[in-house]
Amino acid sequence: MHEVLHPQREVTIAMCGKYTDLSDSYKSLNEALRHAGIHHHARVRIEYVDSETLDGQSAAQLARYDAILVPGGFGKRGIEGKIAAARFAREHRVPYLGICLGMQVATIEFARHVAGLEHANSTEFEPDTPHPVIALIDEWQDRDGTIQKRSAQSDMGGTMRLGAQSSDVKSGTLAHRIYGPVVTERHRHRYEANEHYLERLQGAGLVISAITQREKLTEIVELPQTQHPWFVGVQFHPEFKSTPWDAHPLFNSYIHAALEHQAQRTAGATTERRQAA
Repeated sequence: MHEVLHPQREVTIAMCGKYTDLSDSYKSLNEALRHAGIHHHARVRIEYVDSETLDGQSAAQLARYDAILVPGGFGKRGIEGKIAAARFAREHRVPYLGICLGMQVATIEFARHVAGLEHANSTEFEPDTPHPVIALIDEWQDRDGTIQKRSAQSDMGGTMRLGAQSSDVKSGTLAHRIYGPVVTERHRHRYEANEHYLERLQGAGLVISAITQREKLTEIVELPQTQHPWFVGVQFHPEFKSTPWDAHPLFNSYIHAALEHQAQRTAGATTERRQAA
């Protein structure tokens, strides 16, 4: 309670989503961010940015934030705005955390603007996209060897990846520094990074830092820290495992990056004022 009432500093996070009119839509995420704030003796202010209002030009408003977060969601509405937010974070070195769909839009953005895959998209939003870097997994093998098949027209619950799964984490990555060699997190989504594009994306510089042990599905993507101080997208929902007494390590690292970015911006602004004087 003392940390909540007497923070030593404050950071402001831009939550770029499409359910911003519903105060409880991102409740678990909000609390996980605040738990990490407590860990860092900081108040975390969350400002909601409607992703439907964002495009290549209006995304410039995100420059005033200490970090950007794109949360999960379903459906096409507001997707291009989320992609614009991911692009702004990547190009301007603003700490970025993508949760579930937030990882997917970061992958789409990278595919379009770095890997040269023009009009890349998810088949959830554009079924006929020429580069389906995100797609529905329509066939897989269960633990007992049974082959399961689904389509986009199948019952939505039957096509979702649910529950906790473990993934191997690539050494030398930011994800490995946060999680260690194995990450186990909970899931709730339908679409996945398309394995047929992973080699092309990695060749362009995207780091696939965690892959599921059994299905070999992408779980974490990031940018090399030589290019960006903190840019991570995760396919799972880490917010479900955070508590005020034990803040989640991913959110701890993210808020730490936000504080560092804030300090750098403050130092830069101070230098500019001195030079102007």
